[in-house]
Amino acid sequence: QVQLVESGGGLVQAGGSLRLSCAASGRTFSSYNMGWFRQAPGKEREFVAAISWSGGSTYYADSVKGRFTISRDNAKNTVYLQMNSLKPEDTAVYYCAADISTNWSPRPYEYDYWGQGTQVTVSS
Repeated sequence: QVQLVESGGGLVQAGGSLRLSCAASGRTFSSYNMGWFRQAPGKEREFVAAISWSGGSTYYADSVKGRFTISRDNAKNTVYLQMNSLKPEDTAVYYCAADISTNWSPRPYEYDYWGQGTQVTVSS
């Protein structure tokens, strides 16, 4: 069992930056691929970024490529999402998720554990 707790959300002006953190419990964190997803009101949950268990591979949605960076520190059981050049359309609840399978995925239903989410609001 893995418990995930996100933090770092808030209100920021367009063009600003935020860094989200996701702290995981359990000794097997380093064996999970990790992902960040977001969900805006009235919209489906969408993939933002993912990172392999080793941190050696990262993947991004086209909408955030070049602006967001995912990273992880397995010694601290934490995954991060650095968000720069934020836009109003980035406003959403952001979730981290853990995937115990071998291959990474952008599909929410393939992730096994989820955090409670953290709100990110970008004002214009």
